[in-house]
Amino acid sequence: MTRSERPDRPAGKRPVNSRGSRGARGSQGARNGAPAVANGGARNARKKPSPGVTAPREFTLPETVTPALPAVESFDALDMPAALTKTLAAQGVIEPFPIQGATLPNSLAGRDILGRGRTGSGKTLAFGLALLARTAGRRAEPKAPLALVLVPTRELAQQVTDALTPYATAVNLRLTTVVGGLSISRQAGALRRGAEVLVATPGRLKDLIDRGECALRRVSITVLDEADQMADMGFMPQVTALLQQVEPGGQRMLFSATLDKNIDKLVRMFLSDPVVHSVDPSAGAVTTMEHHVLHVADETDKKAVAMRIAARDGRVILFVDTKRGADRFTKRLLANGVRASALHGGRSQPQRNRTLDQFKNGQVTALVATNVAARGIHVDDLDLVVNIDPPVDHKDYLHRGGRTARAGESGSVVTLVLPDQKRDMSRLMANAGITPRTARVKSTDAELASITGAREPSGVPVTIEVPAPAVAQPAQAKGTAKAKANSRPRSRRGGARTRGARSTRS
Repeated sequence: MTRSERPDRPAGKRPVNSRGSRGARGSQGARNGAPAVANGGARNARKKPSPGVTAPREFTLPETVTPALPAVESFDALDMPAALTKTLAAQGVIEPFPIQGATLPNSLAGRDILGRGRTGSGKTLAFGLALLARTAGRRAEPKAPLALVLVPTRELAQQVTDALTPYATAVNLRLTTVVGGLSISRQAGALRRGAEVLVATPGRLKDLIDRGECALRRVSITVLDEADQMADMGFMPQVTALLQQVEPGGQRMLFSATLDKNIDKLVRMFLSDPVVHSVDPSAGAVTTMEHHVLHVADETDKKAVAMRIAARDGRVILFVDTKRGADRFTKRLLANGVRASALHGGRSQPQRNRTLDQFKNGQVTALVATNVAARGIHVDDLDLVVNIDPPVDHKDYLHRGGRTARAGESGSVVTLVLPDQKRDMSRLMANAGITPRTARVKSTDAELASITGAREPSGVPVTIEVPAPAVAQPAQAKGTAKAKANSRPRSRRGGARTRGARSTRS
């Protein structure tokens, strides 16, 4: 596998922390986000907030020359195909969220959009409805999509696809997803059959273009979702190169939970007289979200506190720094009777999808995750997120916390802090614009139970089915065939088959 074929990794970059998001109300904005690259393993050891953490640097938003159209309070007031309005009602989406009501009149009119809204604010439909409405009635040629949504991670791509599929179906548009970690040949096949709307991660899309399986020359509507994360992950050169290939003069929409200096270049290069809308700039500004910083004495005490929180009656996401840390803590939880599972970049995409399904249906109650889940998970009625290991910066904190208190629901974010992390955590909270409630706790304190629902685990070991790779049997068959082939004289045809199998596994 060549460097360019590695799923969703920018050329010349090592894996970095990655994140995902959803703009939603109920069924409204399902968007998955988690990355093809993830927090490292042993080499990353323990990461702590750096003393050099600086305050967020947001760029000066561009001034809109052409006045924006006024916001609407009803989807019926928008100039959309009747099929979309009908599907909104069928999906239980009655009134637009603020970011939708403000941007849709302008995006439906073809204006460029620069939108900022916290996770859960409805960004997916804010760009998705306009994209589908303006593409409806057109038909794509093979390998030449008409509209493109670029996202940073595989899970986010899947969430966007899931959210938009019923609406795309309603207006007879074909939607396909191309991401790393899944069969590139199948994705190429879908593009050859024709797809009007393409949801893609930058790395895999570049691979398909390099192979001649996709061309962006007919893309007239381009959306960048979570552009700040793409910049943080090192995708900026790829994103810039891709945007230079789309139809000149087309519509561009950029939506993100944060707008910092990293994406200023994109705005200046590719947005023309954009309508700027900002709502709830900080995920920590959600009025239904509580923030708690719990000071613990040492690592042993922290593990005991985290164990009792994980054993609570109800689901919880617990964030740790590394893949190894997630696996180790998950094993510890299972041994003590907590129905836990790990989610990180060391799992294949089918395994990660299965783990998320187990968490959503209640088979797993404690999800131990790296930042692979910080922007990518939407679970209804999730009321607690715990940072066992404090995040590196304020954006990581806001997006981890954004898994709870979504779409007006309430929730709490709890961070466990060791003595030597206290100063850095205070700086991080200040950068995030949050004043948390603080307390010093031990695992047996009543205050810990009051805040988190912590309780003593049963101590009876439990087993959670480990999601098996979807291609396990075919892979074994290929291995057997290859072994047999190696024992016989090689042939050109056999060699071709071996190369084909290797390509599929990539």
